[in-house]
Amino acid sequence: MGWWQVNAETLARSRFLISPLAETFAGLKLLHAGTGAHPGEQEWLRRHRPAYRALLAADPLTARLVRAGLGRDWIADFLTPTPRDGESFADGVARVRSADPAAARAHLRVSLAGPLPAVLERNDLPERAAALLEWVWEETVRPTWDRRRRVLEADVVARTAQAGRAGWAAVLDSLRPGTRWLGESRWQINGHEYPPREVADAELMLVPVTPQTGWVSWEEPSRYAVVYACAGALAGDPARTPVSAALATLLGAGRARVLVLLGTPLSTTQLVALTGQGLGSVGRHLRVLLDAGLVERGRAGRSVLYARTAAGNVLVEAAEGTAEEAVAEDTGLGSAEPGS
Repeated sequence: MGWWQVNAETLARSRFLISPLAETFAGLKLLHAGTGAHPGEQEWLRRHRPAYRALLAADPLTARLVRAGLGRDWIADFLTPTPRDGESFADGVARVRSADPAAARAHLRVSLAGPLPAVLERNDLPERAAALLEWVWEETVRPTWDRRRRVLEADVVARTAQAGRAGWAAVLDSLRPGTRWLGESRWQINGHEYPPREVADAELMLVPVTPQTGWVSWEEPSRYAVVYACAGALAGDPARTPVSAALATLLGAGRARVLVLLGTPLSTTQLVALTGQGLGSVGRHLRVLLDAGLVERGRAGRSVLYARTAAGNVLVEAAEGTAEEAVAEDTGLGSAEPGS
């Protein structure tokens, strides 16, 4: 397994940041894979993958570059520069474009775990990679960037609250599949058999993206980043978060959606952004849910966060179970005799 030695100074300097370039590269990975992890991703792929495939069909050289750069176990480093605070997409992609061509080819040999195809022995690979990322940004990410940013901010707030409640070890332990806090300042970052890496007195950046993917990057010896997929209902389109008919009938559709979204701690402002409801409506929903003991309120730094209580979780889960039983009865799946 690959693990980092993370000392107390590194943990003290760790922080979350949001990167338009990381979000765009995650979108490129999703387009390349062609398989969505949830309905939101699947719908996004239906809208954008045909154009992406047509683009690569018209440019076989860039298609070869993408396949080589994404590799199987390692991404070519020049494609994923370590995110920086407040960096715009234009500034980030400029770093991809300015990569040294010889270094880019060396990175591709690592991602391929072998020799570089002769067709890629050329100096314009960084320019081609940057142009492709610009297409992904303009066509598939930028039109929805405001909503994506709100989703990412909600994830950061939720994980910051988790750090306040349970410490950084709990956050690092659950950041993404393959990460695990091993104790004794050791953090497993993936399941690959890579040598341990000393991350001492460095900045550690935790960077959420909405597609269900992730990777690591670094600028030795001072800056390291772990890109991870945001969690829970936030991973898809919050506007399409499923709310059972039973729960909507019991609480009202707007209030039920607020309760479902609060499986992840959120602020009032984030709930307004994610639901599209007005501030007054969200405030009234929260007051009713608080009075009913279905949600609770806490503070994380300057933010006031709301989250479901155990009773709220039971209500949501029970309503979802009722919906599943109703579907089974309607389709006849719940009426078959044992062994049929």
